Amino acid sequence: MEPETSSSSVYFLITLLVLNLVIVRVLSVSAAADNNYTRLDFPLDFVFGSGTSAYQVEGAANKDGRTPSIWDAFAHAGFAHGENGDVACDGYHRYKEDVQLMVETGLEAYRFSISWSRLIPNGRGQVNPKGLQYYNNFINELISKGIQPHATLHNYDLPQALDDKYGGWVSRDIIRDFTKYADVCFREFGDRVKYWTTVNEPNVFSLGGYDQGNAPPQRCSPPFCLTNSTRGNSTIEPYLAVHHILLSHSSAVRLYRRKYRGHQHGFVGISVYTMGGFRPHTNTEKDKVASQRAYDFMVGWIMEPLVHGDYPISMKENAGRRIPVFTNHESQQVKDSYDFIGVIHYNDINVTDNSDALNTNLRDFIADMAAKLIFGQGLFSEEEYPVTPWSLRELLDKFKLLYNNPPIFIHENGQRTASNSTLQDESRVKYLHGYIGAVLDALRNGSNIRGYFAWSFLDLFELLDGYRSSFGLYYVDRNDPELKRYPKLSAKWYSQFLKGTKSSLVGAIELEKDASLISVGNLFQ
Repeated sequence: MEPETSSSSVYFLITLLVLNLVIVRVLSVSAAADNNYTRLDFPLDFVFGSGTSAYQVEGAANKDGRTPSIWDAFAHAGFAHGENGDVACDGYHRYKEDVQLMVETGLEAYRFSISWSRLIPNGRGQVNPKGLQYYNNFINELISKGIQPHATLHNYDLPQALDDKYGGWVSRDIIRDFTKYADVCFREFGDRVKYWTTVNEPNVFSLGGYDQGNAPPQRCSPPFCLTNSTRGNSTIEPYLAVHHILLSHSSAVRLYRRKYRGHQHGFVGISVYTMGGFRPHTNTEKDKVASQRAYDFMVGWIMEPLVHGDYPISMKENAGRRIPVFTNHESQQVKDSYDFIGVIHYNDINVTDNSDALNTNLRDFIADMAAKLIFGQGLFSEEEYPVTPWSLRELLDKFKLLYNNPPIFIHENGQRTASNSTLQDESRVKYLHGYIGAVLDALRNGSNIRGYFAWSFLDLFELLDGYRSSFGLYYVDRNDPELKRYPKLSAKWYSQFLKGTKSSLVGAIELEKDASLISVGNLFQ
């Protein structure tokens, strides 16, 4: 399907998708509700893992040559309840201990991010030997323990020096600097790292960071700011940031394919934050159209250029001249510039029409979308997510139909609980059980899924919540000077699943009853 696809063709595809989902629901036996699936039901080359990101886990923020990133500045400006990642989980010093926990858990792969400002403190120029040594040591430790490393180059943490110098992602200068940074990473680590993600969830990063101002680098303009930011332009900067991210991503992919893939044999992709099936809130035609428009704005914004070389028609119509235009050369470079897509999914979403927003003269991304997103309980609070695994299943089916069934890794999927609530996190077990089952359903229906990473391995510093909510399989005792890690019920369930035990929820509840087993010393006995 080319960008000029007619409206009738679009509706035909949507009809096919709806019919496909109905048929699948009627005829298939859902693994999400099946208590008997095991690791052995997945292909041998399918990988299961967990993940973290640099600023959330490493700590040592001011050590060994690392300089601040935009996330440091955001945290120290008082967001995330005034907490920060200066220490975090101290993964910088405790990585061997953490890798050993990965081994005991049975992880097959581990997803992490590289701190650009630790590796290249000024964002460009000289490499920091201490940062280079740390990542070499960490990657070597993973490899030595048989754990496949999956590395992300940017996760909300652009070096502050580049944001100060030219505005970071709103400037075309970032394309050159990001490509050079990627070159350093490919050259130094690519003999061992085979899976590279360029930018983590650029859609919500740009929306939060450049429209609403509630994420790094906190750029926005009134009346659209959710913070007191005094810089930025919400009407154009989200579009600019994503445009430059896509051009930077495609530049890094071209570099890898030309210079490294022949002898390193690796793969480069990008991850997208997704929000379930984008279902119409009511059965009205307006809400049905709005749900498709919201999907275009939130997911198609990234996927359409990668697959078809241009932004969705609805975005170009509503944003007009405020959305950048790809030249023919750029369009060809961005198109097909991925070896896999990382899917980030937590929660379901309903959509209702808000076309009146288009009648205002001053608009931002949200107004252009002309739709209101109605999230399930828990997205912007410390409450738990509803367990709706069918939303992930439907999303994966949609990717298969609309985007030529690309290779997919589920990069983040996990349950939020209140911090320090309990080690008996049965709700997280139920969540993982349901969503892993949905992945198996999608696999059986032909989706090209290559791996699943539970978010997160440890309780981390979260972007908005700080340390007040947790996603970890392991609790980190922040009152202990040694930041001791304690396994939760979910860690034991995931471990047993990875080692071939049936994924029964009944079994999980039995694990919970035997609370005396839940300790570091005897979890894996």
